Amino acid sequence: MTGKKVYIETYGCQMNFADSEVITSILNGVGCERCDSVEEADYVLINTCAIRDNAEQRIHHRLRDLRAVQQRRRLYVGVLGCMAERLKQRLMVEEDNVSFVVGPDAYRRLPEIMTRVAEGVKVAETELSESETYADIVPVRLDGNGISAYISIMRGCQNYCAYCVVPYTRGRERSRDAESIVREARGLYEAGYKEVTLLGQNVNSYRWNGVSFAQLMAMVAEVSPQLRVRFATSHPKDLSDELLATMAAYPNICKCIHLPLQSGSNRMLKLMNRRYTAEWYMDRIAAVRRFMPNCSITTDVIAGFCGEEEADHQATLEMFREVGYDYAYMFKFSMRPDTYAAKHLKDDVPDEVKGRRLEEIIKLQGEIALENNRREVGKIYEVLVEGTSHRSKEQLFGRNSQNKVIVFDRGDAKAGDYVMVEVTDCTAATLIGRLV
Repeated sequence: MTGKKVYIETYGCQMNFADSEVITSILNGVGCERCDSVEEADYVLINTCAIRDNAEQRIHHRLRDLRAVQQRRRLYVGVLGCMAERLKQRLMVEEDNVSFVVGPDAYRRLPEIMTRVAEGVKVAETELSESETYADIVPVRLDGNGISAYISIMRGCQNYCAYCVVPYTRGRERSRDAESIVREARGLYEAGYKEVTLLGQNVNSYRWNGVSFAQLMAMVAEVSPQLRVRFATSHPKDLSDELLATMAAYPNICKCIHLPLQSGSNRMLKLMNRRYTAEWYMDRIAAVRRFMPNCSITTDVIAGFCGEEEADHQATLEMFREVGYDYAYMFKFSMRPDTYAAKHLKDDVPDEVKGRRLEEIIKLQGEIALENNRREVGKIYEVLVEGTSHRSKEQLFGRNSQNKVIVFDRGDAKAGDYVMVEVTDCTAATLIGRLV
């Protein structure tokens, strides 16, 4: 494999981007070189997402685009990750230009698989593991900013929400050795990084030899007060007071929680197998406010899940009003094969109704976000500068502890600096400020 050039494209969630950094490390270890374009590559690896149908359709379109290159010269194409796990050998039959399919627990075998492919063998390696965490592999950071980095602390999920493919594509939940996580965070800080985000499908479930997620957060926060710590994602059923107390106790643990709601209706939450009620969820919101009055809260929501009636939709809108989310990821329901919903429920909400309900949620959230941001005007925040604003080279942008983006005139600041910024104006998506 020495000298072979590999181009990696990553789609989907933060976990996939963290996986691509692990993959790069594995391939570097056998002499492969990462390149920046398909035209340079001997191998193209597409790290995929299967959470929604349109995510998979993007991959099918991309594979068709790659055929044009393959008609000119030899190029091996591999599909990795969740879509590879879900479709397995079927993907190589339907997409005849795919040479290998590798699931998320088989990345250590990529060098061997790619060698076999070059010898003319098509390979599908998708066996899931109950122990693989890649804890001993030091990721090669691909973000390029040298400021923020992801640390994967656990893999898999066993919540089995009715709509979700993740337990089937990423396997059983397993946590990574706490000391290896702290060691990785310390290495990043010593390399100049200012922020780490701990990743897992449900970080609240983290357990390693008696170490809880709250204890792990404290261990990482104690690497340095100058290292910001974030995490994603929390499941409402597992959001503990212990974690909230830990967040409140450490100034460098960011005051932002992503707490997926999915629906404000108890009937829908039961159908979704979310294992909490709207009342439980609001109790957790109250706990967040009690421990950290300045904490921002973001969420996910699905419009038009199986059997959703207008009253259920209205309950979701009311929940948005009650919580006052700072940001939300909002989607129409997309039936995924092999899930509980696909096997036992009907996708019976008409697409136009899904679309209308989604638009109503988006409109309401836009109003809430704007009102929340207006309340920020006049406040002063510590901001970690991330780079130059897309709109003007004379402005920089960064995020505060609450994960809100603030744009401000450059002054003498540079990427990687902590600066104090007063908020002077806002939009629904962005705060505008000035250096103090």
